[in-house]
Amino acid sequence: MFRTALRNVLAHKARLLMTVLAVMLGVAFVSGTLVFTDTLGNAFRSQSAKSYDDVAVAVSSNPSPEDRKTPGLSQQVLDRIGELEGVESVTGRVDGFAGVADKDGKLIGVGWSNKGTNFAPGKDGKDPAYDFTDGAGPGRDSEVALDKETAVKGGYQVGDTVRVATNGPVREFTLSGVFTTEDGAVNAGGSLILFDTAVAQKLYLQPGWYADANVTAAKGADDTALVDKIVPLLPDAATAQTGQALADQQAKDIEAGLGALNQVLLGFAAIALFVGVFLISNTFSMLVAQRTKELALMRAVGASRRQITRSVLIEAFLVGLIASAVGYALGIGLAAGLRSGMSAFGMKVPDGPLILGITPIVAALAVGVIITMVAAYLPGRRAAKIPPVAAMGSVHAVATVKSLVLRNTIGGLITAIGAALIVAGASEAGDTGRMLVGGGAFCALVGAIILIPLLSRPVIALLKPVLKGFGVAGKLAGQNAVRNPRRTGATASALAIGLTLVTGLSVLGATVGTALDKATVDQVKADYMITMADGAGPGLDGSALAALKKAPGVTAASPQQAGYFEIKGEFRSASGVAPGDVEQVLNLKTVDGDLGSLAQGKVAVADTTAKKQGYKVGDSLPVVYGDKKKGTLTVGAVYEESAFTSPYLLDSRILDAHEEKPYIPQVFVKTKGGESAANEQALVDALGDNPAMTVMDKQDIRDAFGGPINLMLNIMYGLLAMALIIAVLGVVNTLAMSVFERQQEIGMLRAIGLDRRRVKRMVRLEAVVISVFGAVVGIGLGSFLGWAVGETFKSSVPGYELVLPWDRIGIFLVLAGLVGVLAALWPARSAARLNMLNAIKAE
Repeated sequence: MFRTALRNVLAHKARLLMTVLAVMLGVAFVSGTLVFTDTLGNAFRSQSAKSYDDVAVAVSSNPSPEDRKTPGLSQQVLDRIGELEGVESVTGRVDGFAGVADKDGKLIGVGWSNKGTNFAPGKDGKDPAYDFTDGAGPGRDSEVALDKETAVKGGYQVGDTVRVATNGPVREFTLSGVFTTEDGAVNAGGSLILFDTAVAQKLYLQPGWYADANVTAAKGADDTALVDKIVPLLPDAATAQTGQALADQQAKDIEAGLGALNQVLLGFAAIALFVGVFLISNTFSMLVAQRTKELALMRAVGASRRQITRSVLIEAFLVGLIASAVGYALGIGLAAGLRSGMSAFGMKVPDGPLILGITPIVAALAVGVIITMVAAYLPGRRAAKIPPVAAMGSVHAVATVKSLVLRNTIGGLITAIGAALIVAGASEAGDTGRMLVGGGAFCALVGAIILIPLLSRPVIALLKPVLKGFGVAGKLAGQNAVRNPRRTGATASALAIGLTLVTGLSVLGATVGTALDKATVDQVKADYMITMADGAGPGLDGSALAALKKAPGVTAASPQQAGYFEIKGEFRSASGVAPGDVEQVLNLKTVDGDLGSLAQGKVAVADTTAKKQGYKVGDSLPVVYGDKKKGTLTVGAVYEESAFTSPYLLDSRILDAHEEKPYIPQVFVKTKGGESAANEQALVDALGDNPAMTVMDKQDIRDAFGGPINLMLNIMYGLLAMALIIAVLGVVNTLAMSVFERQQEIGMLRAIGLDRRRVKRMVRLEAVVISVFGAVVGIGLGSFLGWAVGETFKSSVPGYELVLPWDRIGIFLVLAGLVGVLAALWPARSAARLNMLNAIKAE
């Protein structure tokens, strides 16, 4: 039986190639993901360990915002640590956001990873964290040093003037040196600027204070013993741990972060493999159908049912083994490609080899072999159950009415349970609702797959009027598409699964995107919004707000200053705004009271919050501010909730009095004459042409809120593309099987006048019908799921209303038809080239 199975594997190369390809793609995704994350994790862990090679003890401070007396580690604390026995040296560090402009005035690197820190030379005049390739570290407050990659990107050389951007006015420094470093900011695609220590302290903390410190041990000193000596010298908000412990902790954090990426990528691999199951099952069904006489003869000469099933499973094992080996090799290439491709997103991966561990190999073999054997089991059992006499007399066995009734009953029950769970989840909302929708989606998808053979006839019947327009070829294509409902259903299922996910994502993306777009159009009256570039820095500085208010043509400017206070021990987020100006830049609709009361020191509350908390105009709210000072705020107005403000609005000057460094993520500006090149340039000039700050017009604001959603959708579409490719292979297989089973019929059609052109058209139309059928099922189920998921979080998205992206749905249907045409190229050509006399003689 083993020799027979091996012979059969080699006898049907073209058919099995598609099965190998389907399994190989899924295995490549799985093994590539594991190799990629292992490689990434190893590179970052090595970098982290290297960063702490010379650090015996790492000290960090985490003071509370209201603690202004002890904002970090003082120089006195560092001096006392340096006097301890076993301590070689102590280096204080303070850092924050700083960006560098290139020759065109644009920010180099991505804002969130642009960093500035202090140059801390030892007795030898060198800072051990940085290796200078040119020049030296800054020796005066007018000098800075740049990492090598930033210097190259900006075209800077030692002695050049460098414009450095923070969240305040741009400053110019002289470049004193260029260095290399293992700092994570640079490896993340950002930049690193070294300031003189006094300058860095003034920028990021307070003169004479540090945020962190690294301790180097004397030869022979024990790191753990040093920690015990250092801890008593530290302020309450500071901690100390060995450099090794910190490196280990960072390694765990890296592993956790990569674990989330791992799960996402493996999830898409699982979808692709699930789709592949239908293709594999169809392939082995085809192979069994082609060998029914052979299998019958084997049964007649003594082969048992178990041996027949085992021979099919041995074939599946060999196919899975080959696919796993090729898929693993392809996965290694995929991992290398992903690593290189990260540079396109501004991410630099630390140097290091590809990690080819045992886990990806085992996973590749297990996934490929098991998936293939599971998918081949049912065709194997069906082959074993065919009686020898019946098998010799027919090409393939027909499913009994009893089996179809049982299948449809089970499918209907599972689908009903899934639909009930989805509706219940949509009504429940929140995390519980999403869990119910997820469970219901799984049941509904499984139920729909079981019911698809039943659905094929009525759905395809709707296409018959269109098919009649293609004459005899169209009529025959419609009949052929429903001739074997099980096989048609299995093929359509593969497309349905992929399009269910794609459509669901599209519905959610279009709905949320429209809500955000509407919020932008309806709620923003300002001509411009000013923010830090790419999420850079700790928000805009107060000096930027003052400069904007003085800019030519500005008629109103209000910050959206993020703050908080406590009410009855619960934190409440608040927005500090400019009374009088905020009404001109944001369309805040008043439900009760008057927003003008903000100028009197009163607070405005969003309607949803007011309803939930039972607040009304005139109520007094006892609050505790961030600096722990108590106060009382009177509700002066209730307004409709806005996506651009917190639930509580108050005069920004009230928050300023309780915060050392106000956090201003955005400033909204209204200008005389509206949007214009002159007004935009006036704002840019007022900010000192700061490359770290972005002046956004209304279209930019809309793009900023909708862009991430479109980016996410495009990534999801890309990841799901593999599942759709496998579905296309399934259509090819189904058509190939259909052509094989209908050799005599095609020969007769050719003999009575159906030319090759119309034979090709018949097969192509059959493929289009099957593809469109799968697309219709997938689009319907995906739209339903998109609605249900949206219902679970619509309360957190102002202006949420279900939007069906008809343009994208239309594109999906057209693409499904195109998939059918492409998938039919080979089977249609094979059918048209059949020798009619040989085909008529075929048994």
